[in-house]
Amino acid sequence: MQYHWLNQKDGNKKLLLFFCGWSFDYKPFERLACNDYDVLMLYDYNDLSIPIEILGYEEYFLITWSMGVFVAYLLKEKLPEFKEKIAINGTPFPVDNEKGIPIKTFDLTLKYVDTGLQGKFQRNLFKTEEEFQKYLQNPVAREIPNQASELVSLKKLIDKTDVDYKKYYNRAIISNTDKIIPTRNQHNCWDNVCPVVVLNSGHFPFYDFESWNDILKCR
Repeated sequence: MQYHWLNQKDGNKKLLLFFCGWSFDYKPFERLACNDYDVLMLYDYNDLSIPIEILGYEEYFLITWSMGVFVAYLLKEKLPEFKEKIAINGTPFPVDNEKGIPIKTFDLTLKYVDTGLQGKFQRNLFKTEEEFQKYLQNPVAREIPNQASELVSLKKLIDKTDVDYKKYYNRAIISNTDKIIPTRNQHNCWDNVCPVVVLNSGHFPFYDFESWNDILKCR
């Protein structure tokens, strides 16, 4: 796993920990204002070792997105106590015909991962072409071989993990036109488990927000 501080200032007493989705890095998230939060992003799940200690804060907040929802849940015993825990367009059941990415869809993504990462997958992350073009102004900087190996690693992890979900997340944010994890499957997972907020957006909804605090206040 890799990490990147989106914000780190002396005197900040609040840490927001962000578990990103597969294939991403920090570049597309630099636009979000951090305000008085230190914001630490974790990404690249080729391994799940947490690369940094995060001690000394008065309050901790957790935001997870896509595959990061699953990864953070797996690592919950190694994480601090959070004041708020939010899942965005993801579930603890990442490959599941009813509550995650349909098995056939995931297998096809894995089979054609190099081609998908050259354009099709990224386009499907967004609701509009305008959003995709916005992404291209500050895209992910990771190389395709690294992203592809991450998906292989995640597949192995998912295959050997039998998730027994206990109530963890306080809130789920679901986009109504998600082309990656079907909106219906996300509702199947969360509707009777925790409060749900629905956005008029695609799988990558972060252009709907100006700051991390906007996400924390999204209800």
